[in-house]
Amino acid sequence: MEWRTEIEAARARIAGHARVTPVARLTLGGHTVEIKLEQMQHTGSFKARGAFNTLLSVDVPAAGVVAASGGNHGAAVAHAAASLGHPAHIFVPEVAGPAKIALIERTGATCHVVPGLYADALEAARAHEAQTGAMQVHAYDAVSTVAGQGTCFAEWDAQGLEADEVLVAVGGGGLIAGALAWWQGARRVVAVEPEQSRALNAALEAGAPVDVPVSGVGANALGAKRIGSICFDLAQGMDSVTVPDDAILAAQRLLWQEARLLVEPAGACALAALLCGAWQPRGRVAVLVCGANPAPDPLGAAA
Repeated sequence: MEWRTEIEAARARIAGHARVTPVARLTLGGHTVEIKLEQMQHTGSFKARGAFNTLLSVDVPAAGVVAASGGNHGAAVAHAAASLGHPAHIFVPEVAGPAKIALIERTGATCHVVPGLYADALEAARAHEAQTGAMQVHAYDAVSTVAGQGTCFAEWDAQGLEADEVLVAVGGGGLIAGALAWWQGARRVVAVEPEQSRALNAALEAGAPVDVPVSGVGANALGAKRIGSICFDLAQGMDSVTVPDDAILAAQRLLWQEARLLVEPAGACALAALLCGAWQPRGRVAVLVCGANPAPDPLGAAA
């Protein structure tokens, strides 16, 4: 796979559809870091990149698209589908929470709330695909999704990223797979996962993707039961750390208190590794801030 060619093609394809998100250099908790504010992307996460790349790469059937999601992917697919004129059915687990469910519904998509976790929503989405002929847009384990997420890192390079190492939160692995596919060893990419949702960390320990239990504050965004095969193949030999929930919540508070950045726990997960010492920097460090959909929606009552 010529990943950099795929990512460059994706970057050209989604231009004008996905936002170019800003970057900054901040001192947070005593650490000077370069950050990319991907929580400012459409629907509040990087997921819009992969969604637009997927839908712009194919002929979408009349039945439209279907996706399973912990919330952010579903919102991104719903937004991309609405922007391009396609119907969308989004399946989310109950743990997605009311704020993300409302975000999906505001796009005009049909949102199906499924008892259980992400794996249960994925099973229901696959049943809908089989019944209707709708096109499945996978949250993380598809070439078009990974190439779309990789545009975030190509864009960051073009914005003058200087860091030697980049910390990236991991759920199913689409985002960090995009980073690994783009940089191919040119920068150290560090995987950061919650201790209670550690699909990549467990897979690297086991030597193969394995099912893991999912819980904790980041479960509705980082709660994949099993790491994607594309990510696992790209991640061999990489650095992987886990962080406790209290460190994630502390990073979330710090981003608000010191930088007035309002993010969900998953969006603060990568920074948590730096603040709690789970990752000790070996050079200039950067952090991707990836999600801005906390539950409950802080302005929901006023919207």
